[in-house]
Amino acid sequence: QGALSEEKDRFVFEERMIGLKRSCAVFITMNPGYAGRSELPDNLKALFRPVAMMVPDLAMIMEIMLVSEGFKDFKPLAKKMFTLYQMMQQQMSKQAHYDFGL
Repeated sequence: QGALSEEKDRFVFEERMIGLKRSCAVFITMNPGYAGRSELPDNLKALFRPVAMMVPDLAMIMEIMLVSEGFKDFKPLAKKMFTLYQMMQQQMSKQAHYDFGL
């Protein structure tokens, strides 16, 4: 971060000179409430900017997927698929291999 703010092209990292590419960035995604995941340590968390996310509109995603594949009557089919997906999510066990998250 210091090299970026000072607009340097190179900087020293662990006793090695490294070139800085401004077109390169690091992004992380975390879902700490999800099974098997842990929180990011505070020293690393301070280096990243949080971004709020919202629950995706699965019905719209299904419509877009169907219309992009050439389905002409995509709306009723997407509605049926969404209903099936919801029923599967509610009625299947909560085992790891039934992960309905995106």
